[in-house]
Amino acid sequence: MSKRYSVFLPAIIYIADLLILNLSIFSAHYHFPSENKIPVGGLIFILLINLSWSTVALLSKSFKISRPQRLRANLNKFITTLIYHLLLVFAVIPFLGITIIARYEIVSAYCIFSVVALSFRLALLNALDIYRKKGYNARRIVILGEEDTCNRISASFKNHPEYGYKIVKTINITELERFSDATLQNYLLNCDLNEIYLCYKQLSQKFIDNMIAFSDTNQIKVQLVPDFSINNKYTQIIDYDGIQVIQISSSPHDDHKIIFIKRIFDISFSLFVMIIGMPVFLMLFIITKLSSKGNVFYKQERIGKNGKPFFIFKFRSMHLDSEKLLPQLSSDNDPRITKWGKVMRQSRLDELPQFWNVLKGEMSIVGPRPERQYFIEKIMEIKPDYRRLLNIKPGITSIGQVSYGYAENIEQICDRVNYDLPYLQNMTFNRDLNIILQTVKVMVQRKGK
Repeated sequence: MSKRYSVFLPAIIYIADLLILNLSIFSAHYHFPSENKIPVGGLIFILLINLSWSTVALLSKSFKISRPQRLRANLNKFITTLIYHLLLVFAVIPFLGITIIARYEIVSAYCIFSVVALSFRLALLNALDIYRKKGYNARRIVILGEEDTCNRISASFKNHPEYGYKIVKTINITELERFSDATLQNYLLNCDLNEIYLCYKQLSQKFIDNMIAFSDTNQIKVQLVPDFSINNKYTQIIDYDGIQVIQISSSPHDDHKIIFIKRIFDISFSLFVMIIGMPVFLMLFIITKLSSKGNVFYKQERIGKNGKPFFIFKFRSMHLDSEKLLPQLSSDNDPRITKWGKVMRQSRLDELPQFWNVLKGEMSIVGPRPERQYFIEKIMEIKPDYRRLLNIKPGITSIGQVSYGYAENIEQICDRVNYDLPYLQNMTFNRDLNIILQTVKVMVQRKGK
């Protein structure tokens, strides 16, 4: 695969995904001999499927394979795109009035699509790895600059031939001094390059500007390699009128794209749970009403995003007037908890009304658990970093909740904060799904209290 053909790879993947999706739909439909025609409503459904996949794929760029290619990252991107696609499809179906598509057909079609599309990607990525390891589809590069950094990046590329880079020349600063600008540029042109790596610890701004201008003129990509590493996946480069600033403290909760996607998922998931789980809600309502005196629902003021107070809702699990004096945290064998309340708290069913808080925009499905102002003040005396958790919406569940569990005192809350703080730097859709699955496991195993 030469360079001029590799540029078509994203288009090939994009078209292949659409073909596999449509073949999966028809395969699932014609698998059932009693239904040999697709009615008008079915054609609208197929059009919806294609338009929604095309839109989501273009937004997520799931068809792009970057260098260095990461198998897990590429497969995760596809799975994420598939989930967004399904959320969009099932959100639009009720408005189109499509009711003739059998559920087993949809399930079968997407099972086929997932298996075949993932297998296609896996085979393609492995084939590309093998192809590049043999020296094909390699980008010709020259590395210029500080010797130690040049050597490190050169060693990395040599140890990973699957990256697809061929090092034509490494020129350190001492050797660069022997070249004039014109001589160096002529030399680089004769190398038939695709990319130039500038290890710029000791390179002058004028030299970097000249190299960038040269690369723009000759359609050669320039990569700037600083002589330090930043262990922060959300680092951004911000341009202040020609001055580039590396923002190391950038966090995912500042990314409007992540905020938007997280909100769409929160609304879709909450509606799904509240509609599908209506019989469960009704059962919990009746049992809670009959098991003890008082209102079925319990509301309590908590502190949300940016310190804004709101009322959190739960199925009542304690006797009336359980906190006559100061606020208290629950504990094992807490006498304030009703017998039925203990059952709900062990399976965390008492938290279900908080999906209403999510729909109102006060909470998210996944996020640090909200606390009362009384406890927040005490927590921050011990753990000032807790203030960072107030930068995002609190959640029904969190990594601290599933990994550490409920806290019985301030010290335990501070210990749980150590689990929640890293979440601020790793807010991804896959991460949230994993936390939700862990929460379901905790509910089934009744590990709450």
